[in-house]
Amino acid sequence: MTSLGAIILCGGGSRRMGRDKAVLDWDGRRAVDRVADLARAVGAGALVAAGADLGLPWVPDDEAGAGPVGGVLAGAKALGTARLLVLAVDAPTVTPDDLAPLLASGGFYEGLPVPMVLEAAALPVDAEAGWPLRRLVERAGLTALPLPEGALARLRGANTPEEVEALSRQ
Repeated sequence: MTSLGAIILCGGGSRRMGRDKAVLDWDGRRAVDRVADLARAVGAGALVAAGADLGLPWVPDDEAGAGPVGGVLAGAKALGTARLLVLAVDAPTVTPDDLAPLLASGGFYEGLPVPMVLEAAALPVDAEAGWPLRRLVERAGLTALPLPEGALARLRGANTPEEVEALSRQ
């Protein structure tokens, strides 16, 4: 069994962006492909795009409008791995160094519930689609780690065209 699986959260309406964030062009590549390559580069032996069929292994949300927790739950069930790396498709400039502290100890960064690394067994049995990510993080008992210096913009990602422009210049 692969021990680390990655869930790329791809659902949502992309209302502030005005178009699907997963297919935005980042240096000639789709955001979802960059995030998938990142997951593989840090050791994910399996991955799923949660919420959208983008040509990668994927899993639909169990219910429409399930939110990111719905994606995490559906992805975890589909992967069946011991550890989970949860990434956002709208953060395609995250680096392996940005993820190293999370991969070493598990957890999430202060103020940002994604990316996160957790043991699948830590997912609360009563977790429900529609929960805020912060509730999932709290109920799973994850540790908040300090943000790596200079990584905030990459980790937060881009939800608007202006944020895409700013990240592209970094």
